[in-house]
Parts: sequence; structure tokens; C-alpha cells
Amino acid sequence: MYKRMPSRDHSAVVDVEESSEQRGCGNYKSFMVAFFPACLVVSTCLGGALIGSLFSGWIADGFGRRRAFQLCALPMIIGASTSATTKSLAGMLIGRFLVGTGMGLGPPVAALYVTEVSPASVRGTYGSFIQIATCLGLMAALLIGIPVKEIAGWWRICFWISTIPAGFLAFAMMFCAESPHWLYKQGRSADAEAEFERLLGGSPVKYAMVELSKLDRGDEADTVKLSELLYGRHFRVVYIGATLFALQQLSGINAVFYFSSSVFKSAGVPSDIANVLIGVANLSGSIIAMLLMDKLGRKVLLLWSFFGMTISMVLQVAAANTYVSGSGSLYLWLSVGGMLMFVLTFALGAGPVPGLLLPEIFPSRIRAKAMAFCMSVHWVINFFVGLLFLRLLEQLGPQLLYSIFASVCMTAVIFVKKNVMETKGKSLQEIEIALLPQG
Repeated sequence: MYKRMPSRDHSAVVDVEESSEQRGCGNYKSFMVAFFPACLVVSTCLGGALIGSLFSGWIADGFGRRRAFQLCALPMIIGASTSATTKSLAGMLIGRFLVGTGMGLGPPVAALYVTEVSPASVRGTYGSFIQIATCLGLMAALLIGIPVKEIAGWWRICFWISTIPAGFLAFAMMFCAESPHWLYKQGRSADAEAEFERLLGGSPVKYAMVELSKLDRGDEADTVKLSELLYGRHFRVVYIGATLFALQQLSGINAVFYFSSSVFKSAGVPSDIANVLIGVANLSGSIIAMLLMDKLGRKVLLLWSFFGMTISMVLQVAAANTYVSGSGSLYLWLSVGGMLMFVLTFALGAGPVPGLLLPEIFPSRIRAKAMAFCMSVHWVINFFVGLLFLRLLEQLGPQLLYSIFASVCMTAVIFVKKNVMETKGKSLQEIEIALLPQG
């Protein structure tokens, strides 16, 4: 829900600045007292996400994928409970930091786990469930938060409700299989075979174990250093992964999610309807991506996704021009249509594919740490886009800023075309051998 806060904050800035001329600076000062702590709370959450993401690789490798899931639920439960009961800013900051830590730890572990336990033929479909679950979670959070304006203290109930899915995750993972890839990497071949039997059953087990044996699992005592990810033979795949996440975040998607309410409001669309439209577009694109991921492939979806986002941002530029010229009805169609098209095309590929593709292309030995590094890039850029978007919008204007976003999306098309390999239907071992030839 923090993703909606900057949008409301921005609207509040405008309202207060307009009214302060009439009622004096008292309201302005009181607004600042509330505004900056609110920004601090959001930033603290993102800071926690960065910390959680940075350590996710070491936790996933040290405790296993299943235990890492349970560990990510722990700070979420404690943090949400702290936020629900606190009566001070310090308590809220601690609670949001802990929640952010769990948020940062969860996505890379989820991507690792789904990639390593899924059969190659349906790995893309199963990986798409992560994006769909995210969409449903955001929509549920918006619905749960509706009574906030009418019921005093409802925000505390919202925090308590958020502990339920985290607790369910920790409980449900007790009954899930551990990643055979992680078990084999730890030298526990018998356990890996048993988990393959549990996941696949029958004859595929022997084939899966033969595939695992083709790769050098390395010395279990030999830890992966950050320097291995930044240069040497692993540099290329880490560079591809980090760049994909950077392009994803710089494409303008965070600007859309953060400030969509303001854009729709300027077009005369109520914020509640705007949130519903954005949610439906996001969910629809995610479902289509799930159906096509193992048919068309990751690379094709990425290419068409970024290209569609480019066209959408061009529509936003056109909308900004029509707004200046005073064509209200045309602005409504171009701005709202372009924004919904952007969210839809983002959900088709740029949203779900990087989290699925990267665990596929990273070698087993560095997979968890490389995911942690690349997801950290995601959170850092996420923070700065949210921090700087309004300032850039004021300094550059919507035409130039949206043109920059369009250029980033087109750059992403070129980058994907030149650097990303197709992984559809290939085993993780086949992908690793193709990218890092052994011998």
C-alpha cells in the first residue's frame, strides 16, 4: 500500500499550497509536520527492502529455499504487529523497516524456489503465478483500505490483517518440498533424489539426477564472493540480470504506480475508479503472460512488452501536448488509454519475465547471490525514481520526461534483442552449459 502514498502526498501539497494563501501559513506548517514523517516511513520501508534483498542470497544458500521463505515471514509479522500497536513515529519506523526487510527477502527467494522445483515445460507458467499473486495482493490491499477514511483507527486493522498471509506462508512452507538443486549443492544427493521423487514422480527422477550430475556443484565450503559477480566468467549473466531490472525500473512503471491517481484526477477520473482500472489492467496482462510464457517464450514477451510500453509513453507525450493546447476530451483518451496500455504491456513481459529469467540463466553456484545483487539494483532504482519523479516532472515537464521513459523502453527492446537468450523448455542445466561452457 505504500506505493499509493506518494500520489496522495502530492495531491496534499497542491491543496495546502492553494489554501495557505487564504488561511495563512499555519496549515502549511502543520502539513509539513505530517508530510515529512510520512515520506520517512515510506523510505524506511524501501531501505528495509534493500537490506533484505542484499542478504537474501546468503540466507537462501545457508538455510535452504524453504526455510528462507519462513524467515522472510518473520519480520513481516513482527513489523506489521509493531506498526499496528505503536503510538510513536519511532515505533512506526521500526515496524515499516521490518516489513520492508521481509519484502526484500521474499521475491528473490520466491523466484529461486519456483525456478528450481518446476519442470522445464511449465516453469514459465508457474513463475507467472508470482506476478499474478502480487496483482491480487495489491488489489486486496486497496479493498481492505477503503474504510480508512470513514472508520477511525482502521489503519491499525489493516496492519493486523497483513500478518495473516505472512503467517500462512510460514505455516504452509512446512509441507512443501525443498529445492533438489539446493540439496544437491549441499552434497545431499539422496535427499535431492527423494525431493525429485516427491515433485516429479517415476522415471523423470533418474533423468533429473543425471542432469544435475553434469554440473560441478563446487566446494560447499567455498563461498561466493561479490567480486565473482562483478567480473570474470560470471560477469556477463550478472550484467544482463542487473541491466534488465534497471531498465524495468527506469521504464516509468514506478511513476505510473506512484502517481497514477494524480494523472487520472487531471483527466476527471475519480481515484477509486482509477485504482480499479490499473488493477484490472495489471491482472489481465499477468494472466495473458502466464498463458503465453511457455508457448511464445520469455524473450518474445520481453521484446513486445517493452515495445508496447514505448508506444504507451508516446501516447502520454501526445496527451501532454493536447493538454497544453486545451483539447480536454482527446487528453482524456490519450492519457488514460496510454497509462492503461502501459500497465497492461508491462504486465505482459517486463514485469514477470526478469524475476523468472534470471534464476534460469544464473549458474547454480551463484544463483542465489546473483539474484540478491540484481534485486538490490531493483530496490535502489525504485527508491530514487519515487524520490525524484515529481522534481523531474516539475523541472523537465511531462513531454520531455515521458519522452525519456519512451527512450528507455526502446533501449530495452534493443538490449533484449542483442543479449537475452531464450530459455523456454530448456532445463536449468542445459541453460547453464550453453551460457558457461564447461571444460
